[in-house]
Amino acid sequence: MKKTLLTLTILATCAITSFGQKYRVKLETEYGTISMILYDNTPLNTANMVKQAKDHTYDSTLFHRIIPQFMIQGGDPDSKNAKPGQMLGNGGLKYTVPAEINDEDYHKRGALGVARDGNPEKAGSASQFYIVVGKKFTDAELDNISSRTGRKYTKEQRDVLKTQGGAPHLDGNYTVFGEVTDGMDVVDKIAAEPRDGHDRPNKDVRILSLKVKKKKKFLIF
Repeated sequence: MKKTLLTLTILATCAITSFGQKYRVKLETEYGTISMILYDNTPLNTANMVKQAKDHTYDSTLFHRIIPQFMIQGGDPDSKNAKPGQMLGNGGLKYTVPAEINDEDYHKRGALGVARDGNPEKAGSASQFYIVVGKKFTDAELDNISSRTGRKYTKEQRDVLKTQGGAPHLDGNYTVFGEVTDGMDVVDKIAAEPRDGHDRPNKDVRILSLKVKKKKKFLIF
C-alpha cells in the first residue's frame, strides 16, 4: 500500500512539473548549449518554432545582432552564407506569425521573444527570435515604464526584474513565447562579443543546431 501511494505521489509530481510547457529546445553553439522551454499559452508562435526546428531553418544561421545588457538576436535565413560586414536582419520566410502578447509572459532575463518589424498588428517574424540578456531595474524605473506603456507588473514580476533583470520596455509590443532554463552563461558570452556599428558580432556566432523535443506526458488513473 505504501509503495502504491509513493508511486502515485511521484507520478503526480511529474504531472504537475510537466504541465504548462510541452516543448523543450536545445540550441547548440560553439560557446555551449542553451536550453529553453516554449510556452503553451502562445500556441501559434510555439508551433511555428517547432515547425522551423523540424525543417532545420535555424541550423547554421547567425546571432547577427547583439547588445550587452539587452538581447541577442538570431534566425535570419540570409545569415547562413553572409559575407563579413553584410547587413543582416531583413531575412524571413515570407509570412508572419500573429502576436500573442499577454500579461503573464514578460521580458525577464532569459525570455525568448519574436523579432518583428513595425507592422501595427505586432505580428512576428517566422524565423527571427531574440533572447533577453537584460539589466536590473528599480521600482522607480518600473513605475516610469508602467506609466508610459500601461503595463502593470505583479509583485513577483517586479522582484524578478529588480533582482535578475530584463527588458520590460519591450512588454506589450513583442511576443514572449518561452524562456531559457539553462545556459544563460552562454547567452552572456555571446552578448559580450565585440561588434560593429550595426551590432553584428565581428566574429560569426553560429547556431550549430536548434532542436525541439516534446516532453513526456504523465497520466494518472
